[in-house]
Amino acid sequence: MNAPARDTASPGRLAELRPLLSELMDLKRIRTPDHPDGLAAHGFRRAWAALASGMDPRIVAMQETARALAAVRLGGLDMDVLQRAGLSPLDATRVLHRSLEAVAAPLDPGLRERLSVALSQTPEEACHMPPPLFVERLVRQPRAGATFPGRPRILVSPQEGHADHCYAVAVGAVLVAPCFGASPALPFVAGLSHHLFNAALPDAGYRGEALLGDLLEPVMKRLTEEALSSLPERLAGVVRQALALTGNVDSAEARAFNAADALDRVLELEAHARAAGFTLRQAMEDLELIHPGPLQTFGNDVLRDAAVWP
Repeated sequence: MNAPARDTASPGRLAELRPLLSELMDLKRIRTPDHPDGLAAHGFRRAWAALASGMDPRIVAMQETARALAAVRLGGLDMDVLQRAGLSPLDATRVLHRSLEAVAAPLDPGLRERLSVALSQTPEEACHMPPPLFVERLVRQPRAGATFPGRPRILVSPQEGHADHCYAVAVGAVLVAPCFGASPALPFVAGLSHHLFNAALPDAGYRGEALLGDLLEPVMKRLTEEALSSLPERLAGVVRQALALTGNVDSAEARAFNAADALDRVLELEAHARAAGFTLRQAMEDLELIHPGPLQTFGNDVLRDAAVWP
């Protein structure tokens, strides 16, 4: 049974997850030759293709979240890349599991076990079908940035796409679901689908939406229905259930989705603020940019002789 709406997650539990949720932001900006739009956009495409093929949303939620967490440490070194590089499927799986385990400490123990199992599962061939047409439009549709009525827009570069945001919210909803006692599948689908209307409607942000006033909601509803009409009937029904979680905190699942949405919107800007404040001292002392190994002493001597770093 769902907890009363006034109940919230323990602040300590969300605080423990916060560093990992922040690191998930990197997937929006990690690009590879195979996935030049970034790993989050790639995951967004892959998740929608899996759902459209008929895969159980519960399986898709676990597999995508497991892959995203492995990518926090490995970046673009996924199963396909590792096998192309010469690793056996068994060795590649072991590497992925090591990456998952490296970030899994703050996760709910039950969720951690489910994600570990999901990471070992072989993706079904049906997932190779193309994703719905609205997916590419959401990949290409930038987010508005930080806006407020009567104030200038704040844009940061590179601009986040709607696919980036939606994928991060979907995965984040799975991670925070145990904090609210929620089942993760519907919050995951809500994350993927809560901006379907932006496939047709460029993002004007809060200040632009405020000017539409009472006209905004019917426009959003009509454009969302247009996107849903392109989906298989059964999946469209699941997405409608998931979208009922938006705009309220009346259930554990709604709280999990809306918590992930709020966290992603703010942590995205925190990531830009952190990057803007990055210093050479952090690179040299915290990250040991000249990494430990046989060349570290030589490299540091070169930097000192060149008066780059003491």
